[in-house]
Amino acid sequence: MNRVSRRGLLAVTAVTALSVTMAACGSSNSSGTASTSTGNVSFWTLQDPTNSVQQAAVDSFNSGGQGKVSMSVITTDGYKDKLRIAMGSSGMPGMFFNWGGGSLNDYVKAGKLVTLDPALKSHFLPSALAAGTVDGKLVGLPIRGTQPVFLFYNKKVFTAAGVQPPKTYADLTSLVQTFKSKGITPFALAGSGTSAWTELMWVEYLVDRLGGPGLFQKIQAGDWSQWKDPAVLKSAQMIKDLVDSGAFGTSFGSVNYGSGGTSTLLAKGKAAMVLMGSWEYATQQTDDPNFAKNDLGYVAFPSVDGGKGDPNDVVGNPTNYLSVTTTAAKDTAAAFLKTTYSDSYVQGLVEKGEVPVTSNAASLLAKAPDPSYAMFQYDLVRNAPAFTQSWDQALGLTLGTPLLTEIQKLFNGQSSPAQFVSAVVALKH
Repeated sequence: MNRVSRRGLLAVTAVTALSVTMAACGSSNSSGTASTSTGNVSFWTLQDPTNSVQQAAVDSFNSGGQGKVSMSVITTDGYKDKLRIAMGSSGMPGMFFNWGGGSLNDYVKAGKLVTLDPALKSHFLPSALAAGTVDGKLVGLPIRGTQPVFLFYNKKVFTAAGVQPPKTYADLTSLVQTFKSKGITPFALAGSGTSAWTELMWVEYLVDRLGGPGLFQKIQAGDWSQWKDPAVLKSAQMIKDLVDSGAFGTSFGSVNYGSGGTSTLLAKGKAAMVLMGSWEYATQQTDDPNFAKNDLGYVAFPSVDGGKGDPNDVVGNPTNYLSVTTTAAKDTAAAFLKTTYSDSYVQGLVEKGEVPVTSNAASLLAKAPDPSYAMFQYDLVRNAPAFTQSWDQALGLTLGTPLLTEIQKLFNGQSSPAQFVSAVVALKH
């Protein structure tokens, strides 16, 4: 599974009627509204293992006489470019799969999207809805599962060292010294090539724990000066301290993510821990099922003393979203959205290993491939006061990509903490 397809997830059970209202600012139609209330609606989605669940929803809907939906499955590599071109032409899809956050802002500003009924929010975990909301309007409905980031660890290595996984940042730094003394890399980290997104996770969590989620929320809303907040500089200094202390070993700059890289280091006991998204479990299950079943542990990112952030906050990919454009037949789109978060749809996702972000999904997770792991993720998200979307996704390519470059420079020692802050501030004039 590549990183683009990992970036998001799920859906819900709801039986209330769904209504949609048109976005107030413009449209691809001259009237600003869909020309008909029922009809044929095209649905573009990303190629992934949940396509069979989506197709079942389409087939069920099309037999109900409320219009027709035609689903097009598009490969990962070409999806974003194809969608961007289509959204600027007369060939817009009626509904489309997306990652939320910055990817929706431009479409909302251009008046391309429909605003969804706010009443829908009651059927989802609140922390998963933020990335589908732009300017206070719900424009993305969760359609897959959730992918929070947390710490994975090797139980056997911990048992041999006589230690427990960290609950506080002080615990974490203490473990660095413990595992270094035993010749074990404390944290596997992929720092090669385009792997800066794995380093981003560390910065995201430290900034959240120190400054609270509101700091990045202001940045995402356009206040770039918030990068000058003392919490950002302190986080950068903590990163430097971790690197200098050997927390990531001495050669992380040449380590890749996944099989043969970070995942293998963890499974073979050469590294004690890794900070990664929930998809790490699936990677381990594929590569080393015995390790995944018996020795793979997982815990939330630890608290940081003196910080403003709630230790229950999480970062990562809240979910993936389904958005409706102004070309869609209004009533058909509304009826289809209702179908996609039916019990059968949510159960289908659970059977695929997804962890839904619906308010009533807990009862369905007993049928998940690994119920304990599924409930750990669900509770992590359900109890989170804030779920911050991965910064590079939230900011979009224009700002997210150069941000990753600066983070990689910080980890590689090419920039001091102060230089890192200055460089990030200078990305937006």
